[in-house]
Amino acid sequence: MQKIALLAIPLLVVSGCATVRQVDLDAWVGQPVVALETHPIFLTVPVVKTKASDGTEIWNYVNGANLGQCTGGGSIYSGMVDYATYSKFSSCVQRFAACNNIFFIRDGKVVKYTPVGTGGARCYTTEQLQPGFSGPTNIR
Repeated sequence: MQKIALLAIPLLVVSGCATVRQVDLDAWVGQPVVALETHPIFLTVPVVKTKASDGTEIWNYVNGANLGQCTGGGSIYSGMVDYATYSKFSSCVQRFAACNNIFFIRDGKVVKYTPVGTGGARCYTTEQLQPGFSGPTNIR
């Protein structure tokens, strides 16, 4: 029993320190979009896509709750939306606790990954969010 208690202490400390790690963000730079499209964690959260005026695609994988009021019946998840629709969605999401996993994509490759917490949510990253991850996991 004492061994179990000693093992639990480091787990509590680690989980209490969940944060965004630069190494996890950097791992996505230069990756093909297929790595993002087939990643098991990002497959489980809704994505909203738009395009900036310079042609850069913006894919926002929203890990949060209460998004139903922001989605217009779910139609925002079907393909690419115009920037005005995306902006309206983004403003709405700010009221809900969510981690917006924002990927900037150009020429079929990830240029940048930026997680942004809204509504009091704090984003975190782990090695499970890096490209190539394929094992079982749980997200919170």
